[in-house]
Amino acid sequence: MGGITRRALFAGSAVGAAGALLPATAGRAVAEPRPARASYRATYHFTVPDQWKNDPQRPVWIDGEYHYYYLYNADYLSGAIGTAWRLATSTDLVSFTDRGSAVPKDTTPNGDVWSGSAVVDTENTAGFGAGAVVVLATMSPHDGPSDQAQYLYYSTDGGRTFTPHGTDPVLPNPGVRDFRDPKVIRDAERGRWVMTLAENDKVGFYHSADLKSWTYVGGFVKSGIGVLECPDLFRIRAGDGTAKWVLGVSANGKGAGLPNTYAYWTGSFDGSAFTADADEPQWLDHGWDWYGAVTFEKRTANGTLDERTRHAIGWLNNWDYAHITPTIDTDGCNGTDSIVREITLKRAADGTYHLASRPVAALDRYVSRTVRLGDLEVEGTRVLDYRGTAYELTCEITWDRLTGAGVQLRRSPDGVRHIDAGVYGDYAFLNRRPTVSPDMSGRWQESKSPFDPGRRTVALRILVDRTSVELFVDDGRYVHSSAVFPYLVDTGLALFTVDGRAVFRNIVIREFRV
Repeated sequence: MGGITRRALFAGSAVGAAGALLPATAGRAVAEPRPARASYRATYHFTVPDQWKNDPQRPVWIDGEYHYYYLYNADYLSGAIGTAWRLATSTDLVSFTDRGSAVPKDTTPNGDVWSGSAVVDTENTAGFGAGAVVVLATMSPHDGPSDQAQYLYYSTDGGRTFTPHGTDPVLPNPGVRDFRDPKVIRDAERGRWVMTLAENDKVGFYHSADLKSWTYVGGFVKSGIGVLECPDLFRIRAGDGTAKWVLGVSANGKGAGLPNTYAYWTGSFDGSAFTADADEPQWLDHGWDWYGAVTFEKRTANGTLDERTRHAIGWLNNWDYAHITPTIDTDGCNGTDSIVREITLKRAADGTYHLASRPVAALDRYVSRTVRLGDLEVEGTRVLDYRGTAYELTCEITWDRLTGAGVQLRRSPDGVRHIDAGVYGDYAFLNRRPTVSPDMSGRWQESKSPFDPGRRTVALRILVDRTSVELFVDDGRYVHSSAVFPYLVDTGLALFTVDGRAVFRNIVIREFRV
């Protein structure tokens, strides 16, 4: 997607003299006390070091490290627009080392660099040398929807710095709106490269032998979920041995009552065409803020490919309110990602397949404190003796008869402000309405996913950080990710039920130091 990054003011919110974000919906001014050096920067999620970030670019495995590129604007706070690709490296996808800008902006007549993908050209198909790292990315010289085209950069130093391959596109725009976000994979079986490209309501498929010349071979069309962006195509094997191809896109389904995150289809791919198992997509995240997401290969320590698991990372933001965040004023930056997730393919009881998500296993190595609360019986609201701004909470809730149950996160001392996560009737939910959130319209506060109340049990795993909540329901069958901006003094935690009694079993809280 594009790299437009104009800074906006808080559009109705403010940061008070005491440093706390004031809710736009507040009927009176509120100034909450805070420590002298308050920060809203995430504690254990990836954040941009300074200025601005948006789209993640699919990480690639090079010399024993994941190379994670993302769209970065070094001039954001001055009001200038345009993005480069900045690089961070990691061996475990929890702790990252900043490596600075890798693909610069404004060094060619084509301007800044938008989303795309990097590949390692092991066989030297492009002629830059075996093992060269090649980036295909969208650029738009005149910043118009009909001049978006795909350009090539290459690296011979292990993906640290890149050189433009001339100034002409390797895939020119044929005269259409929305022609961007190339995602390239290697089709080893047929000895060629395959590109997926976002073309408004279509994902186009292209072939190339050398990464420089591309031929259109077909497309997959889906309307009704907005302009498709950041396409994704990969093969994954389920636990029962079945292999499926997955086609994913970032899409805005809010107008149809659907998420604004990552839509995907399982199906088959013959090298040129994708055939979906069903017409309607599934969604890898049901929250409001998991956009521009990418999946990528999981590698073991010795570089072996895991065919049953992929990783995924998404931008914890939304273009409807991308520039509304307290970190602009408190930390001089705007840009947070989700925790990296492990994605697996599961077979449901009805024979269909879906993707499930869980936080990357390496997060376990960064636990700095564990609080075990055991089993607690709750009827109504039960405030816990715990305070925190960044942690993970896990529990299983069981009941005989009730309407709803869940957790109040980042609860204010008076109990008025909080973020609610749990189940109610036939849906699981994450509701940020009772706290400060970036959605000034008030329309996108509670996200929902299906739930069968007849089971009378649900497992929750919730990642809370200073400006985000990620809810994993029933081993990641459904996930909700949303940006939230609770006051820094809102550190409480409570359990609740609606119309009944429940037992919250094996409650464990873990804090992390990264």
